[in-house]
Amino acid sequence: MKRVGILTSGGDCQGLNAAIRGVAKGLYEYYGKDVEIYGIQDGYRGLIRGEYKLMQRSDFSGILTLGGTILGTSRQPFKMMRQIEEDNVDKVRNMKDHYKKMKLDCLVVLGGNGTHKTANLLSEEGLNVVSMPKTIDNDVWGTDMTFGFTSAAEIATNVIDCIHTTATSHGRIFIVEVMGHKVGWLTLEAGIAGGADVILLPEIPYDADKIAKVIRRRNEYGSCFSILAVAEGAISKQEAAMGKKEFKAARANMQFPSISYRLAHELGDRLSQEIRVVVPGHFQRGGSPCPYDRVLSTRFGTAAAKLIINKNYGNMVALQKGEIVPVPLKDVAGKLKAVPVDCSKIQAARDIGISFGD
Repeated sequence: MKRVGILTSGGDCQGLNAAIRGVAKGLYEYYGKDVEIYGIQDGYRGLIRGEYKLMQRSDFSGILTLGGTILGTSRQPFKMMRQIEEDNVDKVRNMKDHYKKMKLDCLVVLGGNGTHKTANLLSEEGLNVVSMPKTIDNDVWGTDMTFGFTSAAEIATNVIDCIHTTATSHGRIFIVEVMGHKVGWLTLEAGIAGGADVILLPEIPYDADKIAKVIRRRNEYGSCFSILAVAEGAISKQEAAMGKKEFKAARANMQFPSISYRLAHELGDRLSQEIRVVVPGHFQRGGSPCPYDRVLSTRFGTAAAKLIINKNYGNMVALQKGEIVPVPLKDVAGKLKAVPVDCSKIQAARDIGISFGD
């Protein structure tokens, strides 16, 4: 009897259930009745606490189009995994013990960067682990695409599309804050697709004076409104010059709820137009996965099943140049896939006059 555990960890996104379905159906197709799948509740927290259940085939039916995750999820910071806190729980030991208690042949992990650090840790501790890359940020190293990204990009683009009509009607400046603390893939995608006039990314520090100049020039050319797509992790040139501790202190003492509101204040001091801020927030994580993500999640899921069947553990399934390939967890853990500032998408945006505030 083959025994496989599955957990989803970190922030939720579209396509998690489709990926769970893909790996489960792939295993059932190969092993038939000779496989047991255990659903671990709420990510690594469930593995630490021993909260899991034996899944039935029916549990994986009708979830292809369902958003969120049927297994639940939680954030368990990697830096705390080896620390014994007030509850006196040895997290790593507990995870290993519950893995053995379930008599698992493999643990399947769906998650982003932090999740993959812990997945690699468990692999190094001797557990058989296979993973799938999910995040709306598309910042997992080793894969061209993560599931959840395209669905979130469609939602963020729709927000910008809708903002265009009210911005035009009132001649206003609208700042649309898109998710992405450390990287700007989502903001770049939605900004270009939504026809934003300015796109601000964490990778390209901005100058408020230059943004104001762009807006003034648009007004001179007869465009009475401007749309700014701003990543929540966007930074100014002044902040980019700070040390890590100084930057953290500056952000901790920032008098605005987010960077977009601070930017609105900065532009308000430079321009006479009305400025509004729109923060779609967790809308970007919600709803059904788009067709692309349903297919990608299914491909990842079935590829994970094949890795298990072939006992090819210690790998993450990834999309590279259109093909699904295994990438060693040790090569993925701790690495971030940032937007290259000279990539073709940024160049295409610049070529049509989109400003990056630099």
